[in-house]
Amino acid sequence: MSGSSRHSYASNRRVGSIQSVRSVTSDEERRNSRIQSSKPRQVAVSYDEAYSFALRVAFLNYLLQPRKKRKEYIDAPKPVHTRHSSNMSDLMKDFVPSGSSSSMKLPHAFRGQLEKRMTAVLQGTERLPGYNDAAVKRTFGVAYTAFTQRDFQKSIDKDRKVEPLVLIFYSSAIKFHSAGKPPDDYHWKSLVDRHLAMFVRLISSVIRDMGSDRDDLLARLNTLENKLLTNDQNLSLDKGQESSTFVEVEVPLSYEIKDMPMVLFVAKIFGLPNSQVQNDIDRNMTTWTEEAALKDFKNYQFRLSANMAGTLRKLDFDVDEAFEDWKRTETQQLAQIFAEILSIRPDLKTGGGPDKPLPSRPMSLYSEDQAFSDLSKMVTNRSSGNFGFDPSSGFSAMSLDDNSSIRSVDEPSYTFIPADPRPVYKTILQYVMSYDQLHSEEFPFSEESIDFLTELAIRWRIPQFMRHVTLVEIAVRKYLDQEISTMQLDACLDFVKEPQPEPKKPPPVNLFGATLLEVEPGRWTMTDFAGYQQAIKDLHDALLRELYTLLIQCYQPSPPSVGVVMSVLTNHVQTDPTFTERPDEMAEYTQHLENGLRQKAAEVYRGFLDANIPSNMEDWNFVHVVKLGSAVVGLAEKIKKRYRKNPEIMGASPFKVLVETIFPSFEEDAQEFIKRVLDMSKNRGEEGEIEVQDGFDLYKELVEIRKMHAESLPGKPFAFHIESLLEGFVWRWIRNAEARMTDFVEQAIKQDTFQVRSNDANDIPTDEDRHSVSIIDTFTLFNQTVNQIHQLEWGDELHHAKFMTALAKAFAAGIGRYCEIVDLHFAKEMDRQTPQEAAAGRSAQDRFLQYAKDAWNSKEKVEPFQFYPQSFVKLNNIEYAMQALDKLEKTMNVDGCAEAIRRVEGIKPLVRKAGKYVFTIKIVEAEDLKACDPGGFSDPYVVLCDEYQKRLAKTRIIMRNLNPRWDESIDITVSGPLNIIATIWDYDTFGDHDFVGRTSLKLDPVHFSDYLPREFWLDLDTQGRLLLRVSMEGERDDIQFHFGKAFRHLKRTERDMVRKITDKLTSHINHSLSHDTLKSLLSRGIAASMANLWKKRQSTVPTVTAQDVENTLQPLFTYFDENFAIMKQTLTDATMVAVMTRLWKEVLMAIENLLVPPLSDKPSTQKPLTQAEMDIVYRWLELLFNFFNAKDADTGEVLGVPSDVLKSPKWHELASLNFFYFDSTENLIRTSERMAAANAQRAREQAQATSAAAGAGSRMSAPPQLHQNNHNSNNSLAPPGGMTGAAAIGAFGSLGTIRRGKSIMMSRNLGTMRQAKLEKRKEAQADPSDDMILRILRMRPEAANYLKERHRQKERMAAAAAAAMIVRQSVNSKFGGGGGFGGQGQQELRVNKRMSHVPPVPKLPFGAGVSGGQVIGGFQFQGRGR
Repeated sequence: MSGSSRHSYASNRRVGSIQSVRSVTSDEERRNSRIQSSKPRQVAVSYDEAYSFALRVAFLNYLLQPRKKRKEYIDAPKPVHTRHSSNMSDLMKDFVPSGSSSSMKLPHAFRGQLEKRMTAVLQGTERLPGYNDAAVKRTFGVAYTAFTQRDFQKSIDKDRKVEPLVLIFYSSAIKFHSAGKPPDDYHWKSLVDRHLAMFVRLISSVIRDMGSDRDDLLARLNTLENKLLTNDQNLSLDKGQESSTFVEVEVPLSYEIKDMPMVLFVAKIFGLPNSQVQNDIDRNMTTWTEEAALKDFKNYQFRLSANMAGTLRKLDFDVDEAFEDWKRTETQQLAQIFAEILSIRPDLKTGGGPDKPLPSRPMSLYSEDQAFSDLSKMVTNRSSGNFGFDPSSGFSAMSLDDNSSIRSVDEPSYTFIPADPRPVYKTILQYVMSYDQLHSEEFPFSEESIDFLTELAIRWRIPQFMRHVTLVEIAVRKYLDQEISTMQLDACLDFVKEPQPEPKKPPPVNLFGATLLEVEPGRWTMTDFAGYQQAIKDLHDALLRELYTLLIQCYQPSPPSVGVVMSVLTNHVQTDPTFTERPDEMAEYTQHLENGLRQKAAEVYRGFLDANIPSNMEDWNFVHVVKLGSAVVGLAEKIKKRYRKNPEIMGASPFKVLVETIFPSFEEDAQEFIKRVLDMSKNRGEEGEIEVQDGFDLYKELVEIRKMHAESLPGKPFAFHIESLLEGFVWRWIRNAEARMTDFVEQAIKQDTFQVRSNDANDIPTDEDRHSVSIIDTFTLFNQTVNQIHQLEWGDELHHAKFMTALAKAFAAGIGRYCEIVDLHFAKEMDRQTPQEAAAGRSAQDRFLQYAKDAWNSKEKVEPFQFYPQSFVKLNNIEYAMQALDKLEKTMNVDGCAEAIRRVEGIKPLVRKAGKYVFTIKIVEAEDLKACDPGGFSDPYVVLCDEYQKRLAKTRIIMRNLNPRWDESIDITVSGPLNIIATIWDYDTFGDHDFVGRTSLKLDPVHFSDYLPREFWLDLDTQGRLLLRVSMEGERDDIQFHFGKAFRHLKRTERDMVRKITDKLTSHINHSLSHDTLKSLLSRGIAASMANLWKKRQSTVPTVTAQDVENTLQPLFTYFDENFAIMKQTLTDATMVAVMTRLWKEVLMAIENLLVPPLSDKPSTQKPLTQAEMDIVYRWLELLFNFFNAKDADTGEVLGVPSDVLKSPKWHELASLNFFYFDSTENLIRTSERMAAANAQRAREQAQATSAAAGAGSRMSAPPQLHQNNHNSNNSLAPPGGMTGAAAIGAFGSLGTIRRGKSIMMSRNLGTMRQAKLEKRKEAQADPSDDMILRILRMRPEAANYLKERHRQKERMAAAAAAAMIVRQSVNSKFGGGGGFGGQGQQELRVNKRMSHVPPVPKLPFGAGVSGGQVIGGFQFQGRGR
């Protein structure tokens, strides 16, 4: 026990001597005496002794029970006749006072309620007392008959008065009770008065139940009732006899055990027959009397006062104040016991026997008379529930059977109280608990047992804390003897610590109702404290043994629960204030427990090995390892879940011990198993190859174990690298996916009808329904493939990145194949001529006849092209594929994978021998082609073949054009030099196509080692030339490269499809926006003016109105609307905007062709427009802009192409062209010179910055991109070689400006593609170009020399740039010496060392003067604007 609890009363401890029969004269003797008394006394109590005292207390309980009473009827004397109150006239006068004409009204529906209540009286169900008497029922029955007469009911319902009811009841009762009675018999009249009073009470009850507010009426009814009860009769008593009465008499005791419940219970717990117990009662009943009980308690009181043996003494307590508190309470409760006995035997109040009186107490504070006065007062006031007895009052005047003086007796001599009650109570308690354990559903005690034990405590004066301690001792002993379970032990300990239901009258037991925790151990006796402390210690040891036995079974399939044991140990032992736990003992126990758990875990793992691994090594496979891992993981998860709330038990963790024991063993065994299985599979060849899924299952199982290993054993690494051991299974799976990727795509396309998916033909399909199943199935396959790898949760970041790279390569191949097949089908579906294209291919005579026929038929409408819906679905599929591929790129975390590979392996240098290279060839345009048609035009298209005559690409057909522009690209993958041949053919509808010209170009990776794009003007072998733009990228096994390649496939396929669609509309655009249309519009104005002059003789020339200009485009708008309506039925919003954007580009090109000729170094025969023509063209541009923008006039919502898309760099060039268009040639040349010089200076600065960066360290990659402006790069005249000199690039302006081509890495997702487009626009706005000025100068014959000089300057700069490239390559390139550029029509450049120096910008042939003008793009220009 803690010091605070044991010495809570130490401050008031007595230090002097104690006056008693036995005195302790010294502190040392007193202390020794207390030490001896504190030891638990092992007093053996026999069965007979326990039974005898239990039977005595049970019999005394029978004797002291309140005596039962019964009614006995006796003949009553004939009562003297008294006047009754049957004069109804007098009563009614009092009920209805004089002066009152009528009584108060009864409530509505009162009669019905009254009849119901009277019916209840007759049926015996009336709730009011006194109405169940037979005479009352007969009287009410007669009155009920009178009440139910129809006339009377009507009268009552009408008048609603109470007087008729009373009078009818009275008359009916008089008539009934007077029948057959002699005239001189008046006894029945009082009965009539009583029954009438009961009827009045019933009326009052009905009125109250109806809630009627008639207080005056109820008061008068109450007055009438009281007058009728003249003889103070009680209406609640049903007196059935008139000539007799009854009296209550006490039932005498039978002294039979059948009337003694507690005695019967004693017989049960001791297993004795009732006859034997009855004999014991009969034999001792003369001794076991109330007088003997009174004598025992008087003797006990005396010994208590004298501190003698036979009661608890001061020596039994460690703290004196505790004894004094107990003694004070004990004295008060003894007074209650005396009062209880005297209330049963009042004759014991005075000494009526011959025995001598007990000697009086000298310490009594009251006299004998005062004591007897208080006791008499207490006995006569039993109903109060509190006897009010003064604990200090004595009983010296009582006569008790005592043969000698109490003062002369040292040892106690009781009849009902044992000499030492504690061991006897403890023995009986054990019998009671054993009996209830077998026969009662309630544990530890039944209600009957609790009453019996409480009776023992009352009679033997056992305090509540002693009862609790003895119960704990008995429960612990039974638990140690395995007589009760741990749960029953917990119930016993809860019983003493939880409050029990309080009785109405608390029994006189010290601290009754207090729990064990509510009584401080300092208030206990030392015997109880020592016994309790020993019991808790024994219980602690037993629980630890039980816990060890249960815990080492925790790895079994159905282990026993330790919850109850831990609950008892935690809640009742470790938290007990009397218990002290030693850390060294607990550490030893924890170690012992861990050793036991470790041994059991090893046994369990050996069992797993025997159950899951075959004994024959030849039979081993991954399934066995998976099963072994599953068993290990399953057990670990089960143990972790089972002990998740309490991971540690007594310092030992079953889960941690398990993983520390079996995980290392399993990891070592698993590594050995896997290696041997793989070796055996390798030796068996393909037949013994392990299934990929088995490898995946094994990996997942091992990963789960590794996760648990990392969580449980953070400082210990896993035994082996799982990924390195099982990496081959993933690569096998990826190779299988790659092998079937292309075939899957082909089968998906073959089974696809390319129709809009809609459940109902009348429903408008959403954008999600406008793509077909082939592309959905394709990307479903892609996502499932990626998810399969993701589900593995591969633990090696580098491996995972390489897996994703391999999958990206397969996806790129699948997408490329999909684009190839779909584009081929799309081209076949679109390979039909529009009416305009068919008309363009006819002879002049046929076209004249068709025009005449159309004019005759007044046919002005142009029929739209009948597109196939499946063609548009294919385009939708490509758009869907780009969106899905962008999502897939995010799912695969492409940038993260690429960064992971670079972080681990670094940036690998490009090695020529081991690499592949991708050449992107863009067929831009041709000039001055040979005319093959009778009309002086050709319908050219280009076919690219390699040196083995294998077709690589074919462009679209440009109708009736000798300067066609294709702008189509193709990718060619090479590992070495390759010669390509470009052949231009003239398309003919019938017969063979005509040969236009041929040229060739050698693609050598050595010449493109700087990865900069080149432009080649290749002369044809007939006439004219062809412009090709070539760029190269290394074919890399890089996930970003593969995704960029896939996006390029999709983007080019989309662009080609959109171009094929817009080509069907281009002829009408070119026809509507042509010089012929301009002339026709202006000629109509001239013709009108001539007619006006002829008719009206007026000389005013009318101008072309805005409406005339708009009407000119109305057929084009109508044609667009009709085609857009067809497209809108199938195309998605995104593809619709793409088509319209491409059409807008065609419109801008048509407008541009009206204004200026193409860019070239030769003068053009095209004439500049007049101011009137310029106004019309710009009005057309404005109208077309508004048409494509399609802004709602009311809401302002843009329904077409956004304005920022429409305002492209080309639109800005056309918008600013009017500023230079009418400027003088000298000013235009001067402006061009300044712009060229500014570009050269900017390029020089960038080159110097690049050289400084290159000098800081060696560069392994290609030179950085030279961010030069190229607003109209498609029309730029560029050098055929790479140019790195700043002056070389900038000196001749856009004629030599080459931007870095579109890299595959720049198109690896939609985000990078949008970023590249945004940067292109920013560059176009930042760097002004003089391309438009040079195109204007082509229409000025006087500028021919300037154009030629610019062209020669371009060639010189190209040679200088080539020389600089050769010098740089000789120093830095891994490919060896410099190289040239081969190809038909091109000679290899041979440059000496002097040409490595970049020459300054040569003097231009015209002076560079500055005149006033406007500032555009950072330069001052002189010109004239509108």
